[in-house]
Amino acid sequence: MGICFRSLLRVTNPTILLFFLVSCFSITLTDAYDALDPNGNITIKWDVISWTADGYVATVTMFNFQQYRHIQAPGWTLGWTWAKKEVIWSMMGAQTTEQGDCSKFKGNIPHCCKKDPTVVDLLPGTPYNQQIANCCKGGVINSWAQDPDNSASSFQVSVGSAGTTNKTVRVPKNFTLNAPGPGYTCGPAKIVKPTKFVTQDGRRVTQAMMTWNITCTYSQFLAQKTPTCCVSLSSFYNDTIVPCPTCTCGCQNNLTQPGSCVNPDSPYLASVVSDHGKKNSFAPLVQCTSHMCPIRVHWHVKVNYKEYWRVKVTITNFNYRMNYTQWNLVAQHPNFDNLTQLFSFNYKPLNPYQNINDTAMLWGVKFYNDFLSQAGPLGNVPSELLFQKEKSTFTFEKGWAFPRRIYFNGDNCVMPPPDAYPYLPNAGIRENASLLMLMITLLLSVAFHFVRV
Repeated sequence: MGICFRSLLRVTNPTILLFFLVSCFSITLTDAYDALDPNGNITIKWDVISWTADGYVATVTMFNFQQYRHIQAPGWTLGWTWAKKEVIWSMMGAQTTEQGDCSKFKGNIPHCCKKDPTVVDLLPGTPYNQQIANCCKGGVINSWAQDPDNSASSFQVSVGSAGTTNKTVRVPKNFTLNAPGPGYTCGPAKIVKPTKFVTQDGRRVTQAMMTWNITCTYSQFLAQKTPTCCVSLSSFYNDTIVPCPTCTCGCQNNLTQPGSCVNPDSPYLASVVSDHGKKNSFAPLVQCTSHMCPIRVHWHVKVNYKEYWRVKVTITNFNYRMNYTQWNLVAQHPNFDNLTQLFSFNYKPLNPYQNINDTAMLWGVKFYNDFLSQAGPLGNVPSELLFQKEKSTFTFEKGWAFPRRIYFNGDNCVMPPPDAYPYLPNAGIRENASLLMLMITLLLSVAFHFVRV
């Protein structure tokens, strides 16, 4: 919010000032609601598939219904609190991080006796007899629009609780989902119509005994207190390169977090890069810049043709602690309804409001540029977009050629203030010419008056 108000001091145009005020407050107050993905959530489905002598067996599945926000390595962790005195006898496709105190059991020892277990996904390569469908991906869940076939994660749990029946069974409470850090808030479990399962050959349908749904929604503000990405701008018609706003994601002289950035020519850089994988820290360690953001997206208006115009988009990773796999970019611009060609990126239109086609989701081509390397010479991916002009709306004036908003991996990136956008060179000339003509007209009027007198 401080960045917004610092930028407002430089805005002089009343119309731009009003627009920018609305933008600042909308970013802050509606951060938990995503206007480009209004129905996006992660739904946890808890299916009781059979009863046992002292409890039940359940299949737990997380469905990622978010269009462009995914869960990347090191993956999700799921926690809850048991409603009664349940224990976990066994699990398939996942495991708890702690066993807890199982000393009261003399025979078979449960997998977990904690009141509030924390579950993690198993890694790829897990023995087949410990797997179920949609498990064992290291906690990685892709987004619904980018890869719907890999947008779910499942595990099976055998729950023990003396005397549990379909009349006395209780679903766990206080679900928490980390992906891998905070950001998600899960609501209470709601009983729904039992899930139906179709066999692989499609010839038989079975049904869960009971089913609960838990819905988890994401808030960027809860995930991190500062932005994670920013946008810079440039154009062929203006030599000015508009950088990301200063201190967008932090400041180099931030005394509360010393050592939060590293210069590329630092003698300690090699040791930092080699040690980052040994530290279980999700805090970014970025290259020292004026904006201090892990990710910068640069939008360059490159060429103007008679019926088309071209844009170059470059995503740069300044984070020494993160390789971004399955990354994606969401951009909003009114000319996306006439996107003609896209180079080296995948593309899918997002139409949350159906009649408005102004939002595009972009991501890398598999095995080519879907991996965005950590900060360094290879830490960037470029692409070019070719748009066809719509004569009734197309213009290079007043910043129209630049995006309205940009997301990286589902996080809203900070845009430069509107008054800093590159302007057309003839805009200033026209204003000066208008002023000059006004002065000449005034002088001629005065001269004509004196001639008549």
